[in-house]
Amino acid sequence: MITTRAANITSPAAGRNTTLSLNQGYFARRNALDWGFAALVMAGGLYALAAYGEFMDVYEKGILLAAIPAAIAMGWFWRALRVLMLVVTVLARSEQVFWLKYFLSSQSAILWMSMLFFMSTIFYWLGMFAGNKPVSGASSHSATLESLGSKIAWAAVGMALIGTLVRWYESYLIGADVGHIPVSNLYEVFVLFCWMTATFYLYFESQYKTRALGAFVMLVVSAAVGFLLWYTVIREAHEIQPLVPALKSWWMKLHVPANFIGYSMFSLSAMVALSYLIKQQAGETRWYKLTPIWLLGVVLCFVPIVFRKSPADAGGSSYWVGYLLVSGLIATGFLLGRRHIASRLPSLEVLDDVMYKAITVGFAFFTIATVLGALWAAEAWGGYWSWDPKETWALIVWLNYAAWLHMRLMKGLRGTFAAWWALVGLAVTSFAFLGVNMFLSGLHSYGTL
Repeated sequence: MITTRAANITSPAAGRNTTLSLNQGYFARRNALDWGFAALVMAGGLYALAAYGEFMDVYEKGILLAAIPAAIAMGWFWRALRVLMLVVTVLARSEQVFWLKYFLSSQSAILWMSMLFFMSTIFYWLGMFAGNKPVSGASSHSATLESLGSKIAWAAVGMALIGTLVRWYESYLIGADVGHIPVSNLYEVFVLFCWMTATFYLYFESQYKTRALGAFVMLVVSAAVGFLLWYTVIREAHEIQPLVPALKSWWMKLHVPANFIGYSMFSLSAMVALSYLIKQQAGETRWYKLTPIWLLGVVLCFVPIVFRKSPADAGGSSYWVGYLLVSGLIATGFLLGRRHIASRLPSLEVLDDVMYKAITVGFAFFTIATVLGALWAAEAWGGYWSWDPKETWALIVWLNYAAWLHMRLMKGLRGTFAAWWALVGLAVTSFAFLGVNMFLSGLHSYGTL
């Protein structure tokens, strides 16, 4: 007979005994809200299958059915996600309501996302420099502003998801042969990158009970939003276009999201590495010891001067001058306020742990994406690997983080060198993502600027 053992554990915070079942099963720990959420997800998934199944092939049906338990598991793992899922689903469906049509069209929602991410970044930084004195016995100015930054980031993620879902729906309104999941060009994947990076950060924020890192991570998100707006203007990239033949594959639905989980996590780890270096070197007065700050503009803005030379940039020079100016102001703020910033950041041990976990998750998904990409290439081009520039640089990114993790696990890599390596990794990843598109050509030429 199987018995369940229990142990009484005294909770100092609560001042009472709490009974904890040591052998309680995973499903036994679920409550009524968990099962209600699961029922809603299952009902929604089966409805989608019944309503749109005739337009799907067997692989797409398999992806949909696999997404149902995956969504349930994510909602159970992190309860904040279930609220996000439900709100996004309801509002995305509201696109068909007349008075919400223009407010929640895909382009409107993505513009709202852009504005909200900028606002979130501003509030996080206001919170970073605000006083810690409590207001009328309540939370401090700093905590209040950072809390607003966090809530606005959640709203931005919601708008990004709404814009993505509505854009998907709108593509099918144009024509059944035009409709596709919106992860096929730079405009669409930058939206994907923005909300993924922000969502992963919000998870770490909830786990480590600190919002100080939001000021750093939201900088790279805002940089991506800035690029997205520039790219929209010069290319009118918001217009939905039919897929090129090579992209008409169900592999795209798996390869691209997995790839951008890797990109998002690598970017997040780089910004945590930057905060690590600033905290570690806050007391330095020698200029050469403050190199991370001097390089901030390059790391965050993907070298705006290079983008000004892009053939696609017609009349965008003033935009990039302004972008470079903002980067300079940010770097100056880091330089002058580094001691205060360091005092607000978590301990070096926490920063190191977040950096390690972000790279671990990013590497796992980037590996999956690389394997999926090889399988897709075999179907589309007849070979698993062709040493195309995009593939070559993807391999370089993979080897870079594989070496980082190997040194971490085998040699105990920690501290300054590990942080620098993670920060340089962002430059390598950025070139693999954008630099190849700008300067090199190959089989992935459909992603050029």
